[in-house]
Amino acid sequence: MIQDIPEKLNNNFLIKPSEDGSVVLIFRGSELMTGRDEKGRGLWLPKAEELTETGRACFDADNAYVFSIGSAEYFMYLGDEDIEAPAGFAYEEVRGIRQTENKDICFAAATGWHLRQWYRDNRFCGRCGQPMGRDTDERAMRCRKCGNVVYPKIAPAVIVGVTNGDKILLTKYADRVYKRYALIAGFTEIGETAEETVAREVMEETGVRVKNIRYYKSQPWGTDQDLLMGFFADLDGDEKITMDESELSTAEWVGRDDVPEKDDGISLTREMMRVFREGKEK
Repeated sequence: MIQDIPEKLNNNFLIKPSEDGSVVLIFRGSELMTGRDEKGRGLWLPKAEELTETGRACFDADNAYVFSIGSAEYFMYLGDEDIEAPAGFAYEEVRGIRQTENKDICFAAATGWHLRQWYRDNRFCGRCGQPMGRDTDERAMRCRKCGNVVYPKIAPAVIVGVTNGDKILLTKYADRVYKRYALIAGFTEIGETAEETVAREVMEETGVRVKNIRYYKSQPWGTDQDLLMGFFADLDGDEKITMDESELSTAEWVGRDDVPEKDDGISLTREMMRVFREGKEK
């Protein structure tokens, strides 16, 4: 999956200056500055030394160290002024980066985007409305007036493989760019356990009841600021589907041999579908 990379993420909080060889995460709206090979599959991120003179000045004026992957240290631009992409680089949508062959860059981009949204959305205190500042002891934003502390948002969510013997419940989202098969998913509500979220989301979206809910694996999903918890569950009773058309365009039972084979190596969804196809979900 996206986090399964040879060199693991080191997200210890540090305050340190960037250097010429530092990898830089520069966002413009929902786009990230990247470089691509001729086939568009390989991907890399710029280093500070590769920015234009004007771009480097903007970057140096407002950036923060965010994490490292192996020996590569990543710094994020937090200023408001757009930085022009130097020769060989361009801006592309963060959500499109998951198709790259470079899983470490994909993970860095998603995790960086998670942090960028948090920094962007917490410039002012939700308690008193005054400006927030970056804390110097931990990864947090602290109100300069009332002392309110805000940590990065991590939203718990579930993804569910509902099985019915040799069939699994596959869905497609309504009104989304992503049109491939997916599994039922949703966010945990206040006062719920993850298992209660599983049962509720399946019922709300498909009208199906489940039993024997069992945890499979988790995954950070930075593009939506989630921590995804994967579960398998068995059908409990009637297999008739009553689809929530505001959420889904398709919901159907699919036989084990007909589950799409492709595992992109990135998402928990695709891995769980492959695991079911191979009969390894129990």
